[in-house]
Amino acid sequence: MTEQSRSAGRIRGTGSRRRKPSRTRRAKKIALWGAAALVVVGGSGLGYAYVTLNGNLKGVDINAALGTARPDDVDNGSEDILVLGSDSRSGANGAYGADEGTARADTAMIVHVNEGHTSASVVSVPRDTLVDRPACTSDTTGEQVAAEHQTMFNSAYQVGGPACAVKTVEAMSGIRMDHYVEVDFTGFKKLVDELGGVRITTSQAIDDPGSHLALKPGTHTLSGEQSLGLVRTRHSVGDGSDLGRIQLQQAFVKALMDQAKSVGVFSDPKTLFGLADTATKAVTTDSELASVKKLAGFANGLKGLGSRNVDMITMPVQYDPQDPNRVLPQEKADRLVWAALKQDKPVPASATAQSAGDKGTAGSVVR
Repeated sequence: MTEQSRSAGRIRGTGSRRRKPSRTRRAKKIALWGAAALVVVGGSGLGYAYVTLNGNLKGVDINAALGTARPDDVDNGSEDILVLGSDSRSGANGAYGADEGTARADTAMIVHVNEGHTSASVVSVPRDTLVDRPACTSDTTGEQVAAEHQTMFNSAYQVGGPACAVKTVEAMSGIRMDHYVEVDFTGFKKLVDELGGVRITTSQAIDDPGSHLALKPGTHTLSGEQSLGLVRTRHSVGDGSDLGRIQLQQAFVKALMDQAKSVGVFSDPKTLFGLADTATKAVTTDSELASVKKLAGFANGLKGLGSRNVDMITMPVQYDPQDPNRVLPQEKADRLVWAALKQDKPVPASATAQSAGDKGTAGSVVR
């Protein structure tokens, strides 16, 4: 039995739901959707730069890749977005380690924006969660990759790229992803630097040789490099697990959203263009968002969201008794989470009450 095959969650859901999803590579940490969206929101007002910004965008046609065997497209005004950070080490990302030839989804967040676009629920999916991955088509060779029982969640991106990651999430949740957004290490750093850094406060010292981050307790304005270090940190906070790292990421994402709102994106054309240029280079989206006009319209619908309107949780999981480095879905609790998103309601507190993902203390380290 390999490390990518053990007991995992069940998958379900067929049909066809809304209409939208797509790819590129990694970076880390979630809610760059928040930054990317807010950053590009003014794109429609930058007519003189339209060609430049449009040429920056990269899109993946997930609809064509997945066809009609998907959850129903319930067009009720709410939106569901899969946000991935890929762990590619190609190109400029090679500074963070050797490129092993394939990239995986190092960070995954399912973002549900409610019908009125006044609030959002974000569900982080631990990369080491053992799941049932459906059959996929390789995005590099075009060959069919057989379904696999009880394999690590991040293997979906590794074997089939964005489309396979979306297909796996839809099978787990029964929810159709309307959009897909991906960012890599270099793009993440550039976005943070373009924003002028992100202000956080740490309640204890952080010193993680693995992420090359050392911070004393107190308030800091993190550069892009330091921010990347923070979202990669795991060994010096909480229990040192990936679940603790996710809590750090969630705290950072909220700080990032607040920073994006505070830099005068909408009142300063120079700032707006710089952010839009960086953001459109940094992300890969589904093909339906891969134009300035469409991305600006999408982002404009999210500009009212702030960190106070976003509830972040980790998908309910428990440690695998056979391997403490892996986690298993808590199926009953997970069903409560997916049902809440489908019904456009907040996730009930009872869903995460017994989850290993919500029991750590890493989340209190950063605010």
